[in-house]
Amino acid sequence: MSLFSNATALDAAPAGGLDILRSVFGLDAFRGQQQDVVDHVMGGGDAVVLFPTGAGKSLCYQIPAIGRPGVGVVISPLIALMRDQVEALKQAGVRAAALNSSLSPEENRSVRQALRDGELDLLYVAPERLAAAGFLDLLASVDIGLFAIDEAHCVSQWGHDFRPEYRELAKLRELFPHVPRVALTATADPTTRADLIERLGLEDAQLFISSFDRPNIGYSIVERANARAQLLDFLARHKGESGIVYCLSRAKVEAIAEFLTEKGIPALPYHAGLDAGVRARNQDAFLKEDAVCLVATVAFGMGIDKPDVRYVAHMDLPSSIEAYYQETGRAGRDGQPSEAWMCYGLSDVSQRRRMIAEGNAPDEIKRLENTKLSALLGVCETAGCRRQAVLAHFGEQHQGNCGNCDTCITPVDTWDGTEAANKVMSSIYRTGQRFGAAHVIDVVMGKATEKVEKFRHQHLPVFGVGQDISVKTWRSVVRQLTAMGLVHVNHEAHGALYLDEGARAVFRGERTVTLRRDPERKKSDTNRALAGGEALSGEAEAVFERLRRKRREIASAQGVPPYVVFQDTTLRAMAQRLPATLDDLRALPGVGDAKLERYGTAFLTAIASAD
Repeated sequence: MSLFSNATALDAAPAGGLDILRSVFGLDAFRGQQQDVVDHVMGGGDAVVLFPTGAGKSLCYQIPAIGRPGVGVVISPLIALMRDQVEALKQAGVRAAALNSSLSPEENRSVRQALRDGELDLLYVAPERLAAAGFLDLLASVDIGLFAIDEAHCVSQWGHDFRPEYRELAKLRELFPHVPRVALTATADPTTRADLIERLGLEDAQLFISSFDRPNIGYSIVERANARAQLLDFLARHKGESGIVYCLSRAKVEAIAEFLTEKGIPALPYHAGLDAGVRARNQDAFLKEDAVCLVATVAFGMGIDKPDVRYVAHMDLPSSIEAYYQETGRAGRDGQPSEAWMCYGLSDVSQRRRMIAEGNAPDEIKRLENTKLSALLGVCETAGCRRQAVLAHFGEQHQGNCGNCDTCITPVDTWDGTEAANKVMSSIYRTGQRFGAAHVIDVVMGKATEKVEKFRHQHLPVFGVGQDISVKTWRSVVRQLTAMGLVHVNHEAHGALYLDEGARAVFRGERTVTLRRDPERKKSDTNRALAGGEALSGEAEAVFERLRRKRREIASAQGVPPYVVFQDTTLRAMAQRLPATLDDLRALPGVGDAKLERYGTAFLTAIASAD
């Protein structure tokens, strides 16, 4: 069987992006800035695309690759991502393939020959492949439509997932000067963003930035009391749904997976220390089966396209807001209501600090990692909207009161921190906005350290004005002010704190500052419900389950994940609208020409049949 047997060549590929969107992907309209990106890249322009997970970044290069002459070469970091996207494209009738270490020599030769013969619309490769002997020569011998660099934050040393092999991608500008390049990522703070643009030579590229808000994800963070009991309470409201539970260590992954299995929850472990075959089987089960809880280290997840992950739970504190955002973003890619839950304690902070201190990174990187950890703690400790605090880290303003995070639904104990904010912000200002949190707090508390005396800060009027508050509370104050956007951290100046323009209103008495109370926090009611979506009626729910069984049957026969046949959003639309003809079915989102031809009759039959 040919490696491309699932695909039907687009004999007369539509010239327009909207035509391709409709005929191939079964969608009637672009979302957000998708069309602007597609039109720009189709026209030969370079682009940097910063969209959140679930915003449809892949269409921004897949559609131009189909519409432009030549093959679109996609640089992707993980085999799992390549496999899923290639299979989904082939299901939609697109000529797609991947070159990676999982292929047999025969399959490798087949893909290369298809590339030479111009039989591919998209080719997925790992960044290491570009450095392989002869591969760039092969690319130089064929017509290239575009280069897409996925997970582009990996090129930056400031990013949360730096990969040295991504640095080789800078050579594409010199070797293929007339081929458009598009770099895409869902997680890049302003510092990482600037670095990746420079590293990839995309200074002249058009920048497309959409809101990083994922309104369908509810955020919940609880203080650790009895972690396993708290996890069970959380999972109780996600029965029959797929999700991920993240743990920091391999041992904890296995212990939690075993614990959940004993409690009747289908759970599988995933970490780099498992046998490769076991790891692959567990990932495959997660992708292809319903209601599997995958307990994993952060080695799992990047590029996983499973759209119906309904929850992501963290049993330990992540390393940064970027990591937290990316990991929680694996929930709800289909836009349906999903939940991100985290359980953490002070021991997590100590462990993370120790891991940073004992690491082999240069001091500059260690300072950055500590700063980013502090920013995440600010999100954990904020008395305000968690969504607002997360988005502020990415340079985005949010009005707060999102109605879909724990602090908005159940407000926490707070105190008037206006005076404390004035004191610490005055210390930041009077020390020249050149020092990190530790030094600023030493000044406020009146500690005559060697560094304080070196800069003669013991003579400042703010020296010792905050002796009535503990060091722990002052650290919390600084983190919360950072989360509010009143104080910023200059990562390029060794974590120096500087004031936002909004601090003026606090100094002038025009704005009060409310802070989360630092002493023991109340245990959260982990069973409270975050915002949900519209529920199906009883009849529609029965049809939906019937369609899921049909989808599972078809996917199992092909050995592919069910969601590459149709996503849950498409099945829900079928269950609600009950299409009776192929034309009715074609009008639903996610039903393109190829899928209508392959699956239309089978799903219409399933809709019409009775249980």
